[in-house]
Parts: sequence; C-alpha cells; structure tokens
Amino acid sequence: MRLLGAAWRIALLLGLGVFLARPDLFAPIFAPLTRFDAPAIYDGTSLLSLTLNHLALTFAATLAASALALGLAVLVTRPAGAEFLPFSRALANAGQTFPPVAVLALTVPLLGFGAAPTFLALFLYGLLPVFENALAGLSGVSPGVSEAARGSGMTGLQRLRLVELPLAAPVILAGIRLSAIVSLGTATVGSTVAAKTLGEVVIAGLLSGNTAFVLQGGLIVAALAILINDAFLWVEGRLRARLAS
Repeated sequence: MRLLGAAWRIALLLGLGVFLARPDLFAPIFAPLTRFDAPAIYDGTSLLSLTLNHLALTFAATLAASALALGLAVLVTRPAGAEFLPFSRALANAGQTFPPVAVLALTVPLLGFGAAPTFLALFLYGLLPVFENALAGLSGVSPGVSEAARGSGMTGLQRLRLVELPLAAPVILAGIRLSAIVSLGTATVGSTVAAKTLGEVVIAGLLSGNTAFVLQGGLIVAALAILINDAFLWVEGRLRARLAS
C-alpha cells in the first residue's frame, strides 16, 4: 500500500513536470472545455513561469512568517519574555482577523500593485499556525529533560538549540506545513493586484468563460499542495522516528 502511494505521488510529480514543460501536449484533453474556438491552453504567460513565481512568493512569505513566529514563540517561553505572550498572540492572530483580500485592499495604496502587497497578506496569514505550534512544541518539552540539560552544564542557549528545538521540531514543522499550504492556495488571490501567480490563469478563465483555464490553474495549485504537504509529512515522520529511537 505504501509503495502504491509513493508510485502515485511520483506519477503526479512527473505529470505536473511534463504539463508545465510542454502544456501543448495536453491541449486535446482540455479542448472540450472551451467554447468558440478559444485556446485550450493558457498562453498569456508561461505556465512554468507563473508556477515558479507562485512558489517563490509562497516560500518567501512562509519563511518570513516562520522566522518571526518561531522567534516570538521562543521569546514567550523564556522566563524573561513570558509577559509578552498576550502581545505575541495578538500579533499572530492579526493575520487571521483580516482576510487576505482586505489586506490587499488596504496595502495596495501604500505598496502599489504586484508582489509586495501579496507577500504581506501571505506573511500575516501564515503567522498563527507556526506560532501556536511552536508555542505548543516548546511548552511541551518535559521539565525533567530541561533540568537534566541544565544539570549537565548547558547554557540557556545551548538547551534551546540542542534540546528544546530538536524535541519540538516535529510540532513546529507541522505548523510550517500548514502555513505553507494555506499560503500556496491564498497566493492565487494575489493576481487580483497584478502579482504573477497561478491566479492569473484562473482569473483569465473566469473573465473569458474558459473552463479549461480555470481547471488548469486549479489543478496545478492542487498538485503542488499535495506534493508539498507530502514532503513535509515525510520530513515530520523522519524527525518523529529519530526522536523515538
């Protein structure tokens, strides 16, 4: 069963790669979904280029959100920073309070059109999953383990780097995974403010009534979400297995 699952994912990866490299090969499949001799494959911008831009924007926003959220979680789990927990939680929740569309509407006048407002929306939206998981992971480290590390002569920084973060890593990574998947899907909205993402394909299809375009954009994002989610799960599994051994 495990081999079947792995084979299916490899097939999905290969199929996505072929489609992005040579989308024209798939024109006969999408042609029945078009009307009035409209093109079967989106040709406004290279699908490969849009996919790479989409992934780059998602990666950058997830990395920035993870760095800040993890930093806040480390701060509030130290005795000296515990008083900042309400502020940190409020900051992490801010991204969930304002929908990405609202963030785009508010920031476009300040940042202009393109990737910048989209990055900010994804960054804010990705804070909460990482912060809460990092907080849970670090708080869940057994006090006995910390005391043993302290007794062995480790400094606070050494305990954090060598004991607490490794033990909390699977939980933290689960938060980063959720943040990345949410950002991947939400990034499509960025095309409403001229960001070069796969949302461009979907919007073009909706405006022209071309179902083939809509399906292409949606399928690429869905395939990427499955592959990225599986990659994170694989790393999480390896980390948990290492901790259990």
